[in-house]
Amino acid sequence: MLKTERVGEIKEYIEEHETVSLDELVAKFNVSKNTIRRDVQELVDSGDFNKIYGGVCVNRSTVVPFNDRKVRSHTEKQEIAKLAAEYVKDGDIIFIDSGTTTPKMLEYIKHLNLTIVTNNIDLVINALPYEGIDVFSTGGMLERKTKSLTSMDNKNLINGYNINKAFLASTGVSINNGVTNSLPIESELKTCVVKRSEEVFLLVDHSKFDESSLTTYCGLDEIDYLVTDRLPHHKYVEYAKNRQIKLLTPQTNTTKN
Repeated sequence: MLKTERVGEIKEYIEEHETVSLDELVAKFNVSKNTIRRDVQELVDSGDFNKIYGGVCVNRSTVVPFNDRKVRSHTEKQEIAKLAAEYVKDGDIIFIDSGTTTPKMLEYIKHLNLTIVTNNIDLVINALPYEGIDVFSTGGMLERKTKSLTSMDNKNLINGYNINKAFLASTGVSINNGVTNSLPIESELKTCVVKRSEEVFLLVDHSKFDESSLTTYCGLDEIDYLVTDRLPHHKYVEYAKNRQIKLLTPQTNTTKN
């Protein structure tokens, strides 16, 4: 990895976690402590970060306000949803997952004639005005945290559907642990969807890479399209290339195969 690329990723990592130790950065970026010290010093010299004992933290006086970060995050998720929606065609039978990004796809596909299978409550409600969209809910118990419906019978339900394209969310993605989720009962549904779908799209923003949650619902190699807001670490780019996974970002998606 080029130094400028590494320093940029270190900057993002510190901004996300606000306070990190040098040892944590060494383990995360797999470089020597001396290299990390030099990179951190470069960031400290920029004025956006402060040194602390054994580590580095965000300079509070330069932190982007919460509402601004929220707007920026919303824009990133909107871009991911719009990009994924470009792969939806008239007549498709699709699954749209619960999450903060996947339901945003509706805005870009509402003019199509589709069948949508979903566990997301907001999507069911928001699709009401669009008569060309048939919506099938997975049903079950309300999970307020994710605004989703979960049930022990989801497996049997999903096995009855022939899904062309699935658009899935994740709370963490890594090469070793695959695509993960924090709720086991939701993970079972996602696993079934992956198996029943002709093509699987994973929609995640850059903060989800190298993160893992409680349960793995599929391997990263079971994904056909990885849709994100910016190119991830080069190891994911190589992984996708070697396994014929199409890596899509707003910057790189100039043509659709």
